[in-house]
Amino acid sequence: MNVVFMGTPDFAVPSLEALAGAGLDIKAVVTQPDRPRGRGKKVLPSPVKEKALELELPVYQPERIREESFIALLRGLDPDVVAVVAFGQILPGEIIDLPPLGCINVHASLLPRYRGAAPIQRAIMNGETETGVTTMRMDRGLDTGDMLLQARTPIDPDENFGSVHNRLSRMGADLLAETLELLAAGKLAGFPQDHEKATYAPPIRREDEIIDWRRPAREVKNQVRGLDPLPGARTWLGEKVLKIWRVSGPDRTIPAFGAGGQAGGSLPGEITVISGEGPVVQCGDYPLVVRELQLEGGRRMAAAEFLRGVKVAPGIVLGRV
Repeated sequence: MNVVFMGTPDFAVPSLEALAGAGLDIKAVVTQPDRPRGRGKKVLPSPVKEKALELELPVYQPERIREESFIALLRGLDPDVVAVVAFGQILPGEIIDLPPLGCINVHASLLPRYRGAAPIQRAIMNGETETGVTTMRMDRGLDTGDMLLQARTPIDPDENFGSVHNRLSRMGADLLAETLELLAAGKLAGFPQDHEKATYAPPIRREDEIIDWRRPAREVKNQVRGLDPLPGARTWLGEKVLKIWRVSGPDRTIPAFGAGGQAGGSLPGEITVISGEGPVVQCGDYPLVVRELQLEGGRRMAAAEFLRGVKVAPGIVLGRV
């Protein structure tokens, strides 16, 4: 089977490794052009490019994948299948229709739920207790093609985006290898999605990062988990941005807000006490304990270490007041 692999970020690297390990003839690896990354904004290759060079595979980096020169190059490679894992550009119809076995995508959700750019983060932020990966034959819609295989995994109540991302990345690699093996043997036909059950996972926006302490504690915790380690949930300590990386709770030993909108005189976002584990912050119903945080200009650290260097006291209200 002649394969062209398209992918860019860390999530796609295990899939490339799995196909190379399966002995498939990978004619080319297509990835995004080198981009500025990190604090220093140094121009660096994508993780997929780094792995492809390590595997001594030919790499192509078209600025726009729909350019006729690249499509002509792809035709010349004559792939039986194109494997697509978090590539980062929308494939035109000329590419989707090119390989006889189709363009096979690994999507990090249980389709038709969470179609779109941020399925893992949105699932965690919405409090889902299960997710998974789906291989699908791409069509011209947004993650609307026929499904091939699925694999499921639970989401632990305290898991963050990074943990679930890494597990789904490995699961997706195994599922992709199995999918291509079955396609090559003619044993996999696929089945259509139930479009009426579709939900969407749009990209994370700046406003999605801002914590609204008036929301229930469970929702705030899910937001924090879903944005760790990237890009991080944000609030304010005075005039400085404060990123909240890890919380525990909610603490139901403290009464929820009553009809007056307060519990024990506390406001949403108010630090009610400094515990041994970190500041206790009131939410819309119950409090949360902030365990890891990062003040603007500083580094991520445990709350106990943070409190040794930053004066924080009960009565301070986080957020824009």
